[in-house]
Amino acid sequence: MNRIQNQDYHHKSVEETLESLESDSNRGLSKQTYRKRKQKYGPNRLRKATTRSNLKILIDQFKSIVILVLLIAAILAFAFQHLAEGIAVSAVLLVNTLIGFFTELKATRSMEALRHIHKDKIRVRRNGTEEETDTETLVPGDIIILESGDLVPADIRIIESNNLQINESALTGESVPVQKKTEKVEADSVLAEQTCIAFKGTVVTDGSGLGVVTGTGMNTELGRISELAESAEKEATPLQKKLDNLGKKLAWITISIAVLIAVAGFIVGQDPRVMIETAIALGIAAIPEGLPIVTTIALARGMHLLAKKNALINKLQAVETLGATSIIFTDKTGTLTENHMSIHTIAAPSGEFNLENEENGEGKENREDEILRRILEVGVLCNNASVLDEDDDLIPEEEQGDPTEVALLRAGLLMNIDREKLVEEKKEIREEAFDSDTMMMATYHQGKGDIEVAVKGAPEKLLDVCSTIIGTDSGSDTPLTEEDKKKWLKQSEKLAENGLRLLAVADKRVNSKEEEPYKELRFLGLIGLLDPARDDVGPAISECQSAGIRVIMVTGDQAPTASAIAKETGITEEESPTVVHGRNLKDPDKMSDPEREEMIGTNIFARVNPTQKMHLINMMQKEGNVVAMTGDGINDTPALKKADIGVAMGKRGTDAARQISDMVLLDDAFKTIVSAVKYGRIIFENIRKSVMFIMCTNVAEVLVVTIATIIGGFLFFPLPLLPLQILYLNVITDVFPALALGMGKGEPGIMNQSPHQKNEPVLTDRHWLAIAGWSIIISASVLIALALAVYQLGFEQEQAVTISFLTLAFGKLWFVFNLRSPGTRFFSNEIIMNRYVAGSILLCIVLLLAAVYLPGLSDVLKTRDPGRSGWLLLLGMSLVPFVIGQVIRTFQRTPETTT
Repeated sequence: MNRIQNQDYHHKSVEETLESLESDSNRGLSKQTYRKRKQKYGPNRLRKATTRSNLKILIDQFKSIVILVLLIAAILAFAFQHLAEGIAVSAVLLVNTLIGFFTELKATRSMEALRHIHKDKIRVRRNGTEEETDTETLVPGDIIILESGDLVPADIRIIESNNLQINESALTGESVPVQKKTEKVEADSVLAEQTCIAFKGTVVTDGSGLGVVTGTGMNTELGRISELAESAEKEATPLQKKLDNLGKKLAWITISIAVLIAVAGFIVGQDPRVMIETAIALGIAAIPEGLPIVTTIALARGMHLLAKKNALINKLQAVETLGATSIIFTDKTGTLTENHMSIHTIAAPSGEFNLENEENGEGKENREDEILRRILEVGVLCNNASVLDEDDDLIPEEEQGDPTEVALLRAGLLMNIDREKLVEEKKEIREEAFDSDTMMMATYHQGKGDIEVAVKGAPEKLLDVCSTIIGTDSGSDTPLTEEDKKKWLKQSEKLAENGLRLLAVADKRVNSKEEEPYKELRFLGLIGLLDPARDDVGPAISECQSAGIRVIMVTGDQAPTASAIAKETGITEEESPTVVHGRNLKDPDKMSDPEREEMIGTNIFARVNPTQKMHLINMMQKEGNVVAMTGDGINDTPALKKADIGVAMGKRGTDAARQISDMVLLDDAFKTIVSAVKYGRIIFENIRKSVMFIMCTNVAEVLVVTIATIIGGFLFFPLPLLPLQILYLNVITDVFPALALGMGKGEPGIMNQSPHQKNEPVLTDRHWLAIAGWSIIISASVLIALALAVYQLGFEQEQAVTISFLTLAFGKLWFVFNLRSPGTRFFSNEIIMNRYVAGSILLCIVLLLAAVYLPGLSDVLKTRDPGRSGWLLLLGMSLVPFVIGQVIRTFQRTPETTT
């Protein structure tokens, strides 16, 4: 499909655009021209996105190095006819694969919603006639007729505008419908300021218009966003990288030890069959079979807990990634604000009134101010919206019309001014629709005598046509001088700096409805409207900052509004914060070092387009940050995909945004993101404890087998653990306690710590040193127990091996309590308080007894009853690591938290 080269139609006049597209506004394209363009440009639809097949999801489950090493171990076991070991390892692989596959199955689609954004009809002029056609048949140069309720089917240059208003929130993030006009705009105008263009995928909310198609299908702004989303590369999650790195280390450790043991065994003349069994035992001992299951279930449980907190997770590993989040890019409307326009301030000659007091049941004195009542009365009369008068909170279906006009009606209701009753007294007899040139609207109302004209509009425009101003005393209107106009304009600018949208209102009385509406008006005052910050946002952002998480606002709204909300919510404490406008935001690759540093240090970005959002995310990721990005519109989809964590709005978000995101907020609340980050941190720390537990005991198994093999070359010393016994321990005494650790509620003050670094491994050097130390202690206790059983108590080989098997098993169970935080008390810590730990230990004890005393199972595992003396020996030796650990933990200091 060919592309149109010229993309600056917003900077071309109507005549230049029509000439460029060889189209006629009255006749449209000829049949011949249409057929040529249809063949050249193809159907007006978005390209089908590549989707993840079920087979691809299944294959992805085997990308972990740990899984691959286990797979090799299973193949070797079968190859050497160790069927029991091969079947057991294969069962572990199957369970983990199925858990991961079914958990991620629902996250296989990303951009399907974009492809189905419309399937509609539109009115078009072609070959001198007007017809209704399928939107997929449109081509550049088609003349389109737009009416209220239409979904804009292509990118269109506006030719005529009759109060044409379009909701572009899904594309630009701007919450208020945009008044479209025919005049060209500056070449460097950002998307939200291109008022002469209607974009594919937006909705006509009011008025009508005529336009010429400038782009179809993928050659539209929506198509460009679709391409960005498809091309945006999401890196593997931190947990995926960390587990893969851990798996690689384990694989190399296993291979190295196996080679060393094989060489040592052949040197000392060991039986080759014994060496093969030893190699299999080492492979099974070194690889933590339970780790993938524990990790998957811990993350799945995190998904379940977050769902209860109004956060739906689309991808399993995203749960842990949340805990590493260091930057949150957030939009403004609906996330930080209520997405509910309301009257905040009214500036009148009699004073300035805060209508928030009215909503709180305070400020009853406002009702006594006649000027205030008249301002609201004019705002209610000059209005096309509707709202039900209910005591309960209004739901969206009860409000219709422009959000600004709805806010005026709601403010009127607070002052007992109901539009329906008011219009019964003052019947509307004429309306002068809002015009993008005059920037004003007027309605004429027949009162008891003369006719009232109610007018509202932009302050600078309306003040120009006012000649008087209402007096503070009845009947004392005074002339409005140029000095007065400058004063009110200055007042308007001051209110705008607080993030308010400004309207001015005026009125007059006339004898005929034919009189000009915008002459000799009486100025009444200014109305400041605000989409207020949500009450819970400030504390949530404060908690983020305490947790070392930086919050950055990226919005399609105006800079003054963004700045005001940023100050109100605590994103910035500066009185005059730096706000970077989209027109000044370059590609990071083209920035100088000082410019890049300035961008990195900025917390507020306004009028930002989809490409710029991706640039910002990429810039922060290159600085080593884990980035979360919130969004709701189609314009947000590329950034949502590029971010480490894409967060979509569940209530007001588009299907495209929800499907491509890692997390969906069911309540659209910023505080839910903070809750999710907290759970992410807890889950990561729980997984770290689980991995630490598994690794300490698994490395101990490797040491036990390795040392016993070496000793066996010089004197009689049986292999302390048989392959199936090791597998039984790894699946039973590893998985259940590790799962219990993964269900802990977390340590107090976890949100007072800085997020762990993006590249910080699950196990740091400090952890590996601890693993080495604990493994030596555990393996020493097992080997000593075996030596005492053989040489002191004179047990037969199978009974002695059972003692070493159970010493290690019970040593693992008691070792769980060594993982409590340093400085905590034995009877008051996160391990003791975790009821799942006690339950898992009891279950493991039952299963260990079954391994010894249950017929059939004991035969497969080759275990024998240790007897009374054997039980005393193994229990005593299994407690040695526990006692040492408790002494160390008691004298360790609690690490300081960072704020």
